[in-house]
Amino acid sequence: QVQLVEFGGGLVQAGASLRLSCAASGDTFSTRAMGWFRQAPGKVREFVAAIHSKIYVTFYADSAKGRFTISRDNAKNTVYLEMSSLKSEDTAVYYCVARSTPLLTDYYIPRTATEYDYWGQGTQVTVSS
Repeated sequence: QVQLVEFGGGLVQAGASLRLSCAASGDTFSTRAMGWFRQAPGKVREFVAAIHSKIYVTFYADSAKGRFTISRDNAKNTVYLEMSSLKSEDTAVYYCVARSTPLLTDYYIPRTATEYDYWGQGTQVTVSS
């Protein structure tokens, strides 16, 4: 079992930056990939970014490319999402996710909700325009 706790959400103005953190605990050695999803009011949950747990391979949704950066600190069992140039459409609850199930290939980064085994409780990010 892996437990995930997100930190860093809040209310910011458009154009600002924000960093989300996700602290993992439990059987963290088993994680193959970690990432972030988000869900805005009235919308489906969508993939944001993910990172392989052992090698530095990342994958981003088109909406995140160039503005968001995912990184990890394995010593701290923490994954980060640096968000810059925030827009009102980035307003959502952001969820940290982790996958322990073996990946399809060594370099594959899961990008759909069903491919992740564990979810955090979510942290609210609100961007005012």
